[in-house]
Amino acid sequence: MNLRVAGMHPTVWYIEGKELRSEQDRKLPLLLPYLLLARCLLLTATLASLAFPAAPEPADKLEEAGRPYLQQYLTATQGQEDKLRGVGMEVEIEASLPTLKRQGKFHAFRQISKLGQITYRTVTFQGDNTIKNEVIARYLQAEKESAEKGLSLRPTPENYKFKYYGAFGDGDWKLHLFELTPKQKKQGLFQGWLWIESKSGLPVREQGELVRNPSIFLKRVEFVNDYEIRNGVSVPVRMDSHIQTRVVGKAELSIRYSNLKESPEAPKPFAAR
Repeated sequence: MNLRVAGMHPTVWYIEGKELRSEQDRKLPLLLPYLLLARCLLLTATLASLAFPAAPEPADKLEEAGRPYLQQYLTATQGQEDKLRGVGMEVEIEASLPTLKRQGKFHAFRQISKLGQITYRTVTFQGDNTIKNEVIARYLQAEKESAEKGLSLRPTPENYKFKYYGAFGDGDWKLHLFELTPKQKKQGLFQGWLWIESKSGLPVREQGELVRNPSIFLKRVEFVNDYEIRNGVSVPVRMDSHIQTRVVGKAELSIRYSNLKESPEAPKPFAAR
């Protein structure tokens, strides 16, 4: 900035070559520091608004925005459990009791009958027998009992309240997040979260805590279920659980599902998505 007095006439000012003669113009140089300060404050406020995003949408607007995705999910998941009947898959279960420093690995073939009954055919087991009998065996028994009672883990409005939290991701991979609150403490239901894939409306992750434990030997069960979408079906690929038991304390359980087949007699893997 070029600020100078013209000759011997202090009433005439030049700023960057422009002559200033009015009373208002003569006051301008005195105001310049304050104008620059105001500009800096405005710039700071602008940067702050970029660093701290605007407040999220009100709950009623989010709920309205989430209704189409919830309906898409309910439509896409109709009959999902029936589609997984009559199939088999390989299962590898790793379990541990951190306090006792014991662990084990169980490899088996899991079969779901046309009627929804679950059976396991053991292939191998390595590790401590306490893990086999007190952790893995009790989990398998609880799963079998749930299947026999016809308990469905699929979240539906009959059993849950859905609260929409928005979309995440970009491009071809976008997920919608819902918070799930069970309407009653019923076996098989959980308090937690549901991620659904935007294009298909199918679930890719469920995470939470069971509101009612499947066995009297279990005090608390927290889990994360991950799915892979194949031919319009959400196929389980992984489950991780942290369990508080009444007999052996804390237990950790990790399950991997693979090699899904339509039947053990005539193997025909689901085609990858």
